[in-house]
Amino acid sequence: MESFSLYIHIPFCERKCYYCDFTSFPMKGQDIERYISYLKKELSIYKERFSNYKLHTIFIGGGTPSAIHERYIIDILEYIYKNYDVSDLKEITIELNPGTVTKTKCEAYKSIGINRVSVGAQSLNDKKLQMLGRIHNCNDIRNTLYLLRRAGFDNINVDLIFGLPDETLEDVDRTLKQIIEYEIEHISYYSLIIEEETLFNEWHKKGLISLPNEDLERQMYHYIVDFLIRNSYNHYEISNFSKSGFECKHNLSYWKIKPYLGVGLNSHSNSFGKRFWNTSDLNAYYAFLSQDKLPIEGEETIDKSMEMAEYSIMGLRLIKGISKEEFCNRFKQDIYKIYREAIDKHIKNGLLKDDSKNLTLTKKGLDLANLVEVDFMP
Repeated sequence: MESFSLYIHIPFCERKCYYCDFTSFPMKGQDIERYISYLKKELSIYKERFSNYKLHTIFIGGGTPSAIHERYIIDILEYIYKNYDVSDLKEITIELNPGTVTKTKCEAYKSIGINRVSVGAQSLNDKKLQMLGRIHNCNDIRNTLYLLRRAGFDNINVDLIFGLPDETLEDVDRTLKQIIEYEIEHISYYSLIIEEETLFNEWHKKGLISLPNEDLERQMYHYIVDFLIRNSYNHYEISNFSKSGFECKHNLSYWKIKPYLGVGLNSHSNSFGKRFWNTSDLNAYYAFLSQDKLPIEGEETIDKSMEMAEYSIMGLRLIKGISKEEFCNRFKQDIYKIYREAIDKHIKNGLLKDDSKNLTLTKKGLDLANLVEVDFMP
């Protein structure tokens, strides 16, 4: 029986962060109970379609799932346990904002079967946290990690951002030295991207914030990689690092183009040879489901050439790269037969390497991954 991964979107948060362009909004005045009931309705419609699939991983993201009362998270998961095949369920992750975490919530998450948590720290510097518009401070991060350990969690991720306004290499070094003291199992360390519809973008255009230049940003990235590898973290994806055995199973399914379903506002799915996505309008979401219709805003068919391209591009994000054998087993074709021109070009220019089993990005290729990826598009 084939397996699939499930993403559940909780769009509510305490306050919109200044750099955030995710589908999220402050929960004050929102009918959370109604949203959860419609989420379950959406899951009920998909139940039959996925009756021959086993659930492999669940990821509850947002927004800030920890901002809502824990009973809603319990309600969703209990519904899934009763209506989907969870006999092979390996991982359930929930995203937490340190400013919204309590002892009761941590214990409730653990008791309902959540076995992985992702803490949205973003920075370990109080001034940077204020600048980002985060509602928490460094003490909240410490307290959250303490509460999670007390509740019995042994698989914790912390999200961090580098390339922040006025950030220096010394700041990054300080953050790294602090984070490894917590001995957490997984670190996601992303480069700041200024998105169009954000306050950060407005400030950047007006010259109110100053970002590290490209050379310094790349220097920071390689410093992070080298530091975490020296401290026993496995660098397994461009922005992700884990202790041995603690790679994120949900994200690995996504990167390996395995079937996944997204439910909730503006969630995306890739199943049954199609990519489809939900409306980002809350009223439209309710209107669709009130008529027993899925809230799908758009879809596209993924033909074989597009599937091969996506598999290759996502595979190159992984430090192990693309397994030539796995590519051949999946598509019944040699990868060189499909992409010889692109592969030869980027091996020659030093962005790709072939170690006989895998095609991987070089250190230089990690910096210029977009140049490689575009040549794998159909």
